[in-house]
Amino acid sequence: MFGIDPLIALGVVLATGATDAAYVFFNAAVNARHRVRAANWSSIWYLLSAFAVISYTEHAVYVLFAAVGSWLGAFMSVTWLVRTPATSPRPGT
Repeated sequence: MFGIDPLIALGVVLATGATDAAYVFFNAAVNARHRVRAANWSSIWYLLSAFAVISYTEHAVYVLFAAVGSWLGAFMSVTWLVRTPATSPRPGT
């Protein structure tokens, strides 16, 4: 399959997924004005992205795996951040 190493492809998916999750958490921390938390997420974000960039520059098709991981990471982390209110207002009450 185009000379793709399945373990590298999986690593790229996981790294970009974790990178996007870190980016979402970074933005949430910035929005909440948590300086230390934002700084921590920012450094994690850059460390994770380094693996993906180094891996997929070796073979251009890894960009597709990076896109899949990116989508999954953003989707799952935003899903985790969405919180339902303890008591939701009922229409007509």
